[in-house]
Amino acid sequence: MNPTLSFLRWPALLAALAVVYLGASPLARANDLDEIRQIRTEMQQLAQRLNALEQKVAQGQPGAAAAGSAAAPISASAPVEATPATASAPKITIDNTGFTFASADSANFIKLHGLVQLDSRWYTDDHGIPNNDTFVLRRARLIFEGGFDKIYSFLIVPEFGGGGTGVSNAPVIYDASLNIAFDPAFQLKFGKFKSPIGLEMLQNDAVLLFPERSLATNLVPSRDVGVVAGGGWSKGAVTYSAGVVNGSADAAYANNVATDNGKDFVGRIFFRPFLADADSLLKGLGFGLGGSAGDHNKSSSLTSGYKTDSQQTFFTYRSTVTPYGTTWRVSPQANYYVGPLSLQTEYTASAVTALVGTSKIDVRNSAWQVGVGYFLTGEKASYDGIVPLSPFRPGSGGWGAWEIAARVDRLKIDSDAFPLLSDPAASASGATAYGLGLNWYLSKTIRFDLDYVLTNFDRASGTTSTTNTLIGADERAILTRVQVGF
Repeated sequence: MNPTLSFLRWPALLAALAVVYLGASPLARANDLDEIRQIRTEMQQLAQRLNALEQKVAQGQPGAAAAGSAAAPISASAPVEATPATASAPKITIDNTGFTFASADSANFIKLHGLVQLDSRWYTDDHGIPNNDTFVLRRARLIFEGGFDKIYSFLIVPEFGGGGTGVSNAPVIYDASLNIAFDPAFQLKFGKFKSPIGLEMLQNDAVLLFPERSLATNLVPSRDVGVVAGGGWSKGAVTYSAGVVNGSADAAYANNVATDNGKDFVGRIFFRPFLADADSLLKGLGFGLGGSAGDHNKSSSLTSGYKTDSQQTFFTYRSTVTPYGTTWRVSPQANYYVGPLSLQTEYTASAVTALVGTSKIDVRNSAWQVGVGYFLTGEKASYDGIVPLSPFRPGSGGWGAWEIAARVDRLKIDSDAFPLLSDPAASASGATAYGLGLNWYLSKTIRFDLDYVLTNFDRASGTTSTTNTLIGADERAILTRVQVGF
């Protein structure tokens, strides 16, 4: 007989004898006889279970040893087996990249990110510029990311801020997409997402060199709706995107439905030929080309306007102007990261055939930007952001990461846009901006920015007066940002 089960049998038999004794005593007979019978029955059932358990142990049936070990004494000389971890136990991770809930094999996960940016805009020359000296909740986002079966992933980005973005302050959905990764070289993305054209536009909002993107980014759409294929080779040395989308105007956040039958073909290819060479000074060099082309009719619209760094509009088309014909964009681009130094540049041209009354006019606007950053505290610059070598902690000697930044950018409006397509008294024919900045990264999640931007405006030929006080003089703006991003 198994000694463990024998050990369990004795308490049961002693309890049974005690019940029999109590049942035979005069005092017990004076008590509730039904309760005594119930106890006898339970003791009999316990004896039967012990007998059955002994038979299972003798026959070596699975599960019997585990059942017996729950009450068995542990001998000092007997080995104790470690209990294996539950294979299906989920994993929960909370760190400075967000909150992650994943299956044990990480094949399925949901991750929550957040981004909050509080800006201020101050003007050193107050000459009637609208919206002067203000605090702005620039962005307030909860970002939902997830994946299933290791090949399906999704991204949902609602915006609750909307300050200066050209959209309503009511909550909107910026991104809502599904990605299927058939292979590293071939993936499909469906939904609403950033158009794969501009280098700076594709960069994460939380890691930009300046609080606002350059004038060059005015000429590419922000989001669009459709489907694109993409992927890469040689571990990211070559990446590409190509697809079909509804087609959005310059600087526009696409509607969820198309306003005409036209569609845009979009594409981008980017090369980092020295990426695998860890010792090369050119390891951080990248260059590529993005663009779009399509046909649209007069039921769609042109851009709602081009904006300065302080998000004030310096150019708009007349309300009666619509696109009617071929539209295209092209954007050669490059960046370079080596040690604490970063360099980014791109050129963008945006062309559209515009209709006003019965007149069709071809317009080609162009822009460029060059931005440079340098980490005074020695961090390694990256397109995807950095982690301070010594995060800011009062009393411990850590002061975070400090970066200085400079940028020059220019946007030129086609002279053929005036005066039929745009009012020369209300819109500038061009703008050139010069920016200096200081960025303080207290940690990976917390960042402070302080920037000064001077913007010069060009006037259309022959313009003698203005109805837009913004373009009547240079714009001198001091911009600040406090950011939480994880």
